[in-house]
Amino acid sequence: MHTIENDLLRLQIDPVGAELASVFKKSTQQEYMWQGDPNIWGSQAPVLFPIIGGLKEGTYFFNDTAYQLPKHGFIRYNQRLKVDQQSPTKVSFSLESNAETLAMYPFRFYFEVAFELIENKIQVSHVVKNEDTQSLYFSLGGHPAFNCPLKDDENYEEYYITLADGKEQQSHLLSNTGLIQKDSITVFEEGKIQLTDTLFDHDALIFKGIHAKEATLHHQTKGAVLKMNFEDFPDLGIWAKPKAPFVCIEPWLGHADVVDTTQKLEEKAGIQTLDQGQTHTSTYSITIF
Repeated sequence: MHTIENDLLRLQIDPVGAELASVFKKSTQQEYMWQGDPNIWGSQAPVLFPIIGGLKEGTYFFNDTAYQLPKHGFIRYNQRLKVDQQSPTKVSFSLESNAETLAMYPFRFYFEVAFELIENKIQVSHVVKNEDTQSLYFSLGGHPAFNCPLKDDENYEEYYITLADGKEQQSHLLSNTGLIQKDSITVFEEGKIQLTDTLFDHDALIFKGIHAKEATLHHQTKGAVLKMNFEDFPDLGIWAKPKAPFVCIEPWLGHADVVDTTQKLEEKAGIQTLDQGQTHTSTYSITIF
């Protein structure tokens, strides 16, 4: 584990997949990150690149060639990330294209994710560089899981999530194979998403082209717990295993395949394009109250 800290928070990041493994508030001795019970969900905060979610039939096509990518891409579980820099309050990890990535993603790239502590805020920054001679297509996102409830004497139903703009946006439904359908549902009640044991019975809540750029997790009597700012990310996922004691707030630049996808990478809904020599940067932050 790699540790960074300041007077308020201590973070641990797993070098395998660059997963945020611990957010520990020193004054209250409180752990905010889900600790990854493999009997429920073994991950904690996967980094999603170069796809988010799943592909139709696990396959996409580029230049008339079929390729397979695992769900959420290949940064997750990756043991080949290297530490680029580390200071007391910042650490960054990177991956360059190699024979293994080129076999499933035919682009030469440089990818970096950095974690920095700024007082009570965790800033998670991403860099994607196109080092190929062709345009590069990608999606990018985060998948952090937060303990919910935080305390043993609390219940899941005591928590809710609000979005900063107050607009009650529809959540898209997923098919049985994990593809985004055109059908959508309302999940807001009086301007908030109430967490319940049944909220995620039909998988994640998916907001495409979301108006809000902030999501806040609240306890009904104790107030705001943490805030996610995702100005650089046009899509948002909220998810948990049904009846599991955590909730994921996921900033996305892209999303899973839609049901009527052509499976051509350059036509994939939500896909980003980087021309030769271009660099993409995007950042989200988590504020601990």
